[in-house]
Amino acid sequence: MLQTLRSKILFYLVLISMIGILIVSFFIQYGFEESFTSYLDRNREKKIDRIITEIEKDYRKNRHYTTDPVYGLLHENAMSDQLYFQLYDRFGKMQMDTSGIRGMLNSFGLTEPGPTGEKWHSKTYTLKVDNAIIGKLVAIYPVGPIDDEYTFIQTIQLYILAAVCLTIVLAILFGMIFSKKLTSGLKKLSFAAGELQQHNLDIRIPLSGLPTEVKHIAISFNKLAESLAKEEMLRKQFTGDLAHELRTPLATLRSQIEAFQDGIWEPTPQRLQVSHEELMRLVRLVNELEKLLAAENPQIRLEKMELEAGSVLAAIWEMFLPIFKEKGVGLQIKEPFQEEMFEADKDRLMQVLSNVLNNALKYTPEGKNVTISVVTDKEGYVGFKIQDEGSGMAEDDIPHIFERFYRGDKSRDRKTGGVGVGLSIVKALMDAHKGLINVKSRVNKGTSITLWFPQEE
Repeated sequence: MLQTLRSKILFYLVLISMIGILIVSFFIQYGFEESFTSYLDRNREKKIDRIITEIEKDYRKNRHYTTDPVYGLLHENAMSDQLYFQLYDRFGKMQMDTSGIRGMLNSFGLTEPGPTGEKWHSKTYTLKVDNAIIGKLVAIYPVGPIDDEYTFIQTIQLYILAAVCLTIVLAILFGMIFSKKLTSGLKKLSFAAGELQQHNLDIRIPLSGLPTEVKHIAISFNKLAESLAKEEMLRKQFTGDLAHELRTPLATLRSQIEAFQDGIWEPTPQRLQVSHEELMRLVRLVNELEKLLAAENPQIRLEKMELEAGSVLAAIWEMFLPIFKEKGVGLQIKEPFQEEMFEADKDRLMQVLSNVLNNALKYTPEGKNVTISVVTDKEGYVGFKIQDEGSGMAEDDIPHIFERFYRGDKSRDRKTGGVGVGLSIVKALMDAHKGLINVKSRVNKGTSITLWFPQEE
């Protein structure tokens, strides 16, 4: 019982509704009975005051008690309101008594039979004329409402009970509708989560008709499913690319070794050199993958220090100038006009800049230039902009260049293009620095990559 969210919501909605209804009904009934009883008491007091006034008026006129019209008034109250009186003179002798009329009315069936244990109340009033006591009047009446008054209160209570029952039914009905509507979104989430667990990465939750809070969860779920689908696609692509990267050198080595074994080839130094180059390709691939795994480690520790951008440019220029001269590509440095300080891990920073510069060198033809400069037009960051005059890339390729083994131009030679994880390492290390990367490129015009490092932690 109450195992599902819907049943709990329904139970608590109905429970709260019932508690509220009962409290409101109690106060309504209690307040009405109190007000009605107060009204009856005030009305009774007015009738008694009227009778006292009539008795004193009659006594003042006749100097003694007369039965007419006082007794007629007492008799009228006894017949209509069950308000009985006993009139005594100043000596304590009873002059009038209407209390016996109750029994006569019951015998004729003119009044409702009194309930068992019915309580009666009596109240004594002193009669005075010209400040002289002429007697006393005892009023006798039942406690609580009588006859039509009691029927009226019962009718009101019946209406309150009917309203309570109707409200409870409506609370259950609307509670079921509301709980169903509320939990329908959660059921969709539960179903989608189950599908995702079964590796159905195409599952998405429709957002129409969902409450705002559940819609936010559904949006997050859809983004998670999209991310998992993308990761799965990248995993399959990575597996295929890795197999392809391994297949070429392994196939070459296998064919050469089998040729040596079968005596088809003599193991000359030149042929052994070719085999050694293929082996080194495998070694470089493994080394690059190890670097990538190290860079993507979420627990990577950075030894950050305060660095000056101009000094970093000078070190890069000295490191890469011989390589660029060997290929015949110009390396230009644009130093900042003033010192620009920022925080970074120096070794990781040099690894990032080296990977980007190597990539620019590979795709920049002889006679062209690569320019590296410091930019500061983003507040709170210092940027290194590497711009080449190479072949560039298509706009559709830009979002994917940091993926493992990705190449926009599938026809490129793999020896020229490397193993395809250099920019993946750059992205991982920039994320570790909480830095930003901006890429702009035009086909046959060149590529510009800006690496932004935060100035403060």
